[in-house]
Amino acid sequence: MDQFVSTFTNKIDTKGRVSVPASFRTVLAKDGLDGIYCYPSLDAPALDAGGKRLVDKINALVEDLAPYSDERDHLATALFGTSEILSIDQDGRTILPERLREHAGITTHIAFVGLGEKFQMWEPERFKIHLSEARQKVRDLRKLLGAGRRGSGGPEGARE
Repeated sequence: MDQFVSTFTNKIDTKGRVSVPASFRTVLAKDGLDGIYCYPSLDAPALDAGGKRLVDKINALVEDLAPYSDERDHLATALFGTSEILSIDQDGRTILPERLREHAGITTHIAFVGLGEKFQMWEPERFKIHLSEARQKVRDLRKLLGAGRRGSGGPEGARE
């Protein structure tokens, strides 16, 4: 299955256009959505984006909630009500609406960050901080998981 992987930083031109990484365009094209489905991340100063798989996952989340419930309405409003479908021109560029750029603090450059089934768009300096925090959390989690295992062959598993 095609995945969004790696990180690319591109410059936004004077007309507000930015080149979408070629590997991301390939995944989007195979995914069957003509453009980029994009919305402000719910928990980060970034934009969540993807193709048909992302839209299908959001639809499934919303449909799993009780019809006409507040939870369903809130989730639909947060994800569908703030979304845009961004077109990609023949040169592989897109234009991010101002309100999306404001949410992420994106001005002159943008980091495209692959997350498997979706990708995020970040202001590059904010992403560096986020990446550092994410790596530290993963290291802490790894230590926690390793400390709970016995017989793993490492120092944690050797203790009785």
